Amino acid sequence: MADDDSHEGDDVHATMDRNELDEAATAFTRVRPRLFGIAYRMLGSATEAEDLVQDVWLRWQNYDRGAVRNPAAFLATTTTRLAINNLQSARVRRETYLGPWLPEPVDTSADPYLGAETGDALEFAVLILLEKLTPTERAAYVLREAFEYPYPQIAVVLRTSEPAARQLVSRARKHVTSERKAPVDAAAQRELLSTFLTAARAGDLAGLENLFAAGVTSITDGNGVKHAARRVVAGATPVAKFIAAFSSFWWDGVEARFVTVNGRPAAVLQHAGGVKAVLTLTASADGIDHLLWLMNPDKIAAFR
Repeated sequence: MADDDSHEGDDVHATMDRNELDEAATAFTRVRPRLFGIAYRMLGSATEAEDLVQDVWLRWQNYDRGAVRNPAAFLATTTTRLAINNLQSARVRRETYLGPWLPEPVDTSADPYLGAETGDALEFAVLILLEKLTPTERAAYVLREAFEYPYPQIAVVLRTSEPAARQLVSRARKHVTSERKAPVDAAAQRELLSTFLTAARAGDLAGLENLFAAGVTSITDGNGVKHAARRVVAGATPVAKFIAAFSSFWWDGVEARFVTVNGRPAAVLQHAGGVKAVLTLTASADGIDHLLWLMNPDKIAAFR
């Protein structure tokens, strides 16, 4: 009889554990898109963001959840603090990267788990500028501009005072707005991208120069892959000559498929059943400001 009571008790505890875990999973799943959105904007890498969110889930399973009054706030805080730590170590790893480093593109036409309340701090132009901020400034900017967190909550997340949180956001915002030109709309960017592809295939030097702002840069993220430039090329004439120089061979058999990457038009350049590159750009009233070539196979695998 005692054995039966013992087994019955085990079953009750097992049921309670399952129910608690189900509740934990429900709370986590509800906010997972936001957690990914925070982590991606902080790290500039969808792969690293997924790993970080998985780490948060494991911590959430093992945490004393009964002591948590607001699971959503707790999970977002945990994600942000882990992202700050990860960003510091990621910058050390990037010192050994071969050539320029660019954020990992996310196909927002499919919008996998991005879960953004707004598109701020998602576009490549902004993510590149955020790389120049301190991890804490970046966190403050992301929480405020992308997710509209109130300053008192940002202060709690960053373990600082409300005035200090306001200052962090203000500093980050000034940096972004002072260095970023007003972008053209998505339709104009799509047209510029299409026109650029035509001129690039033809090696049309004059046509290319006419598309570029005076200070245009061509940045290729390849981490040592074949044909990936390891230096930034700058200036309308140098960039046009650079693009024209490989027009006779690089584009052979390449087909362009247009997608939306990080909220803006981009082209997936396909060759022989694989993806050769993902190309996007930033543009203002002056013309194309940046050509951004993603060629690192690890970063563009999702576009196959």
